[in-house]
Parts: sequence; structure tokens; C-alpha cells
Amino acid sequence: MEKLVSSWFNNKTLPQSYIFPPETRPGNHVIPRCNTIPVVDLSKALAHERTAVVQQILEASQEFGFFQVINHGVSENLVNDTMNVFKEFFELPSEDKAGIYSEDLKRPCRLYTSSPNYNREKVHLWRDSLRLPCHPLKECIKIWPQKPTRYREIVAAYSIEAKKLGLRILELLSEGFGLGSGFFGDKLSESAVLLLNHYPPCPDPSLTLGVSKHCDPNLLTILLQGDVYGLQVLKDGEWIGVEPLHNAFVVNIGHQLEIISNNKLKSAEHRAVTNLKVARTTAAFFINPSDDCIIEPAKSLIGTDESPVYRAFEFKEFLLNYINMEGNFEKSVEPFKLHG
Repeated sequence: MEKLVSSWFNNKTLPQSYIFPPETRPGNHVIPRCNTIPVVDLSKALAHERTAVVQQILEASQEFGFFQVINHGVSENLVNDTMNVFKEFFELPSEDKAGIYSEDLKRPCRLYTSSPNYNREKVHLWRDSLRLPCHPLKECIKIWPQKPTRYREIVAAYSIEAKKLGLRILELLSEGFGLGSGFFGDKLSESAVLLLNHYPPCPDPSLTLGVSKHCDPNLLTILLQGDVYGLQVLKDGEWIGVEPLHNAFVVNIGHQLEIISNNKLKSAEHRAVTNLKVARTTAAFFINPSDDCIIEPAKSLIGTDESPVYRAFEFKEFLLNYINMEGNFEKSVEPFKLHG
């Protein structure tokens, strides 16, 4: 517990173990907060503009690997209650969180700091994280935190809605590719994990990171980023800031979608910067294939003049390599590429 940033941080000094090398730290240069990350109004998909929405999602997934969704159908009250209960959890006294803190990577529900590689990483991340397994939900709830009051009830309701939203977006992507209804159902989207990240105020945001540059290893991520800025996406070699929008979710393409699409969709590298004055709390809902799900490029997405870029593999094989490579973009996918 004493390793948690929220247990010891102050606003005066940044410990040496949190200072990134000059080439990877954010620095003092201002990253523009752009409106170029597409914003998709999902309510239009229920009406006569469905085709246009499908096209917008496809183009955003190909160009940016990221987009935001509004009018998504998730109750604003539920979103607010969920974010509030997440913040309340991280504000609990240490004794109320001690039982769920663990450095055991095999423990499915755990509170930890920096990354799962804390004991062997060279530099620590300025964050505390709570990992919540969400499949099967009825069983997973039993190992979730019992505090704050109504935590399990609220987060379970949120998890159901986040999964519905993710499946809806996957269905629109499937439609855009002509893959047929339900292509991303069953094992391809069977599992889910909710990762809460809490970034306390940082004495020098120019020297450290909340999350270092990476791509997500899963299928699709639904991010609730709240109202505090911190997410940055790498596009064409430049970092761009993703401005928080009221009652919106950020959606990003994971490695598995990039592979299934035979590189037609883009899994973009991204990171989280810290804030000098205020804490930031976010919730990433990861939609994952089952461990034994076979991942490979969809045959109908391999053009007549193309070859598959990747071999077939089980998702658990990819995930193990991703963890061992600490999320490095090239090293994570290289063992699964076909070289013809």
C-alpha cells in the first residue's frame, strides 16, 4: 500500500524514480488540444443517417484509431454516479483499500500502482490503478470492492451499458466492412475488463507520465475520461490532445481489430499526461476475445491483390507476448506477422 502514489505524493517534489528520460518525457512544449478527433453522434445511426454514421466510424478508425461518441444511449445519471463512485474509491482511507491491494499478477481483481511490471520497470508511472474483471459479471462482482456504498451495484450497471455500447460500435464496424451481423459476437468479444486509473496532482507534469506510449492489446476500448484533460494520441508522428467532451466516451481500436481487418483499421499509440493542480480519474472498459479465441485476418477483408499480414493465433498467446514486451508497439505484433 505504501507504494501507491496517492499514499505519499506531495506537490513539492517528484521522486527520481518517476522522472522519464528526456526522449520520452512530455517536456514543456504545449500539445495542441485538437477538435480533429472525430465526434460521432450515435443517435443518427437509429435513423436514416445510419450509413453516414457507419462511414464516419470506419474513416475515424482508419485515420485516427480514435473517435468520441455522443448521444450514445448510456444514461448521464449512470455515468455521473459511476465516475463519482470511482473517485470515492480512491479517496477511501488506506485501511479500506488494503484488502484489495496486490502485486500478484494472477489476482484478477487488484489495486496496484504504476504498472503490473512495477518491480522490474526502470521508471514508474504517476498513477494508481484498480483492475476489475467483468466476465462473467455475476461471478466477478463478488470479488469487487465492497466500499464505497453501492459500489458494486453502480459499477455492475455501468459495465453492462459499456459492453452494450461497445458491441453496438463493433456491429457498425462489421456492417461497414460487409462482414455480416454478429461477426464480432461470441468469443471475439466474450471477455471484458474495467481498468480505473487515478492520477493524483503531480509536482512536475513535464517530467513524468500517467501512462506511457502504447497501443491497447484488446479488441475495442470504451474510455470514460471525465472532465480533466490528459489523453494524447500519436498521429503522423505528432501528439494531439483529446479534449474532454461532456457526456461523451472515447473509443479506440485495439490491436485485435487492426489484425482482423488486415491493417485496414489503425490501433493508434496513445499516452496520458498528468496535471499540476487537480487529480484525474478515468475508466477504460476493455472488450477482449476469450483466451482461446483464434484471431486472424478476416478472409473477406483480404483483397484479391493482397496477402494476410498476420498468422492465426490464440488471443492468450498475443496477450502474454504483449505483457512480456511491456506494450512495445512493434515487438507486440512482430511474432504474429507473416513474412512472405
